[in-house]
Amino acid sequence: MDVGISRINDWWNEVLKDADPRVDDYFMMSSALPSWIIVGLYLLFVWRGPIWMEKRKPFEINNILIVFNFFMIGVSGYVFYEFLASGWLAGYTLGCQLVDYSSSPQALRMVRVCWLFYFSKFFELFDTIFFVLRKKTKQISFLHVLHHAIMPVSWWYGVKFVAGGFGTFHSLLNSFIHFWMYTYYGMAAMGPSMQKYLWWKKYMTSMQITQFALVMLHTSQLLFTDCSYPKFFAFLIFLYAFVFIVMFFNFYLKTYKDSHKTKTQKSSKNGSVTNGIKSKKVR
Repeated sequence: MDVGISRINDWWNEVLKDADPRVDDYFMMSSALPSWIIVGLYLLFVWRGPIWMEKRKPFEINNILIVFNFFMIGVSGYVFYEFLASGWLAGYTLGCQLVDYSSSPQALRMVRVCWLFYFSKFFELFDTIFFVLRKKTKQISFLHVLHHAIMPVSWWYGVKFVAGGFGTFHSLLNSFIHFWMYTYYGMAAMGPSMQKYLWWKKYMTSMQITQFALVMLHTSQLLFTDCSYPKFFAFLIFLYAFVFIVMFFNFYLKTYKDSHKTKTQKSSKNGSVTNGIKSKKVR
């Protein structure tokens, strides 16, 4: 047992030789363990939280939701802008964009926004916590939990080894999508008076599917080009996008196509056919 642990430790120390020294002093970047522990506690809460809430009344936290969602709008918008300003509108290309490991102001700016993107994923765990506290457990799907759990731990490794370059394309898109997602959540939390402005809900899922399709298309080019960007990280990004495009597409079909069928069936039941012409029943 001790020999096995020692070998794993030696292997990890060898891996860390390729780590980016620029992030050594960043909060929670000295070890991946805190990220794994927080995600582990999150999953424990997802499992035990609904049981704890079973005999309790839902928490009335609308004001907290409004503040939280508008805070996340600000974070997502700022992160999106910084990814553009530090790379994607400052010389980055859609091709083999390598990580700039220098200490130039532009490179360090990219490092900072990569870390901020990673750290923001812990704030996003509150999405699920609020669902549990409000007893909205139907909103806590496997897709929802997997998406929230995988991002903080996977991005620790991204920041630790490849803070910038090719792999930040998907974080650029993700922060843009989340800006609009939290805009929707923030408006919804403001009450029924805002419902007439939330007609674009289903388009959010379409945007998310488009996001993953673009990430897959962008990442797949590394399979056909000679690029020294670490292909292991590119493969993980591709796999992540593939899994989620399948799951989001399935969610879209179940949520909106089934909903359309149900409305059609209800419409048929509420009408009668006379001489081949459907007319509403007189009540």
